[in-house]
Amino acid sequence: MSECIQLSFAVCRIGIYTCFRALCCKGPPPPRPEYDLVCIGLSGSGKTSLLSQLCSESPENIVSTTGFSIKAVPFQNAILNVKELGGADNIRKYWSRYYQGSQGVIFVLDSASSEDDLETARNELHSALQHPQLCTLPFLILANHQDKPAARSVQEAVQPLCSVCLQRRDFLNTNEVTDMESYNHFKEKFCFGIKNISKLPRLRELFTLLTTQTAGL
Repeated sequence: MSECIQLSFAVCRIGIYTCFRALCCKGPPPPRPEYDLVCIGLSGSGKTSLLSQLCSESPENIVSTTGFSIKAVPFQNAILNVKELGGADNIRKYWSRYYQGSQGVIFVLDSASSEDDLETARNELHSALQHPQLCTLPFLILANHQDKPAARSVQEAVQPLCSVCLQRRDFLNTNEVTDMESYNHFKEKFCFGIKNISKLPRLRELFTLLTTQTAGL
């Protein structure tokens, strides 16, 4: 009888120890994969403000990037290290020096810009799409400043850029984003495209979305 009792206690101790290990000694979760992106667009398009909001930084005292800066944008399943390049006339000619190692591209457009600036943005996007270090990468096009009175509609803002995209037979998906939930959905979709680009080396997915730049977003 005593041997049975001792055996029962031994089984209980093993069970308790196993539960303890499962609850308290579980190893740390695997690190999230990181991807390097480059963010380009004309000066004043809102690149710095958008990235600051995505990183939950204070919108106060935001200064436009004159050279370049790097921000880590967290996702649920990945981290995007975004290299933002200044968009001034005297800076854009040096963009290509910072393309190496990029795994995706974010192009920010001011939807309330002048026709001349919109044409300049189209030309810069066209150059980026054709650049040998970017031409196989997924692109995310952000038509920003939809909250401004002079902002163009979805069709008006994207149409001058669509001809560039369609010439290369890219996948173009246009959506309007007005809250953080829909913005996060698009971020996750873009991240999925980046993670799978190695499986489709010649595929470049273009996601075009319209977004307001407000404190709530």
